[in-house]
Amino acid sequence: MKRSGLQKEVLALYRRALRMVKTKPQAAQHKFLLYIRYTFHQNAASISPRNVSAIEHLLRVGGRQIDMYENPGVKDCFVSKDMMDWHEQWRKGSLSNTSV
Repeated sequence: MKRSGLQKEVLALYRRALRMVKTKPQAAQHKFLLYIRYTFHQNAASISPRNVSAIEHLLRVGGRQIDMYENPGVKDCFVSKDMMDWHEQWRKGSLSNTSV
């Protein structure tokens, strides 16, 4: 299936975020990965794929966040209880698979 330019941008941002995780200390990588998965899934579930302006806004915000997390001085991130609960449900398969 051919992807739109916007879909390609979202996937590129997601890949960039996943590459950023590999630059972090081993002990914190799982937190960064959970943060990224949770954020992308929540945003994908909360807006319509046809809402181009909202997607473009989230791309800009996400790009700035990744810029910040790519800083070598950032060694850890906060993972909330909601994120951990979501992850447990996601692992058990009780969440619908939201395409990113």
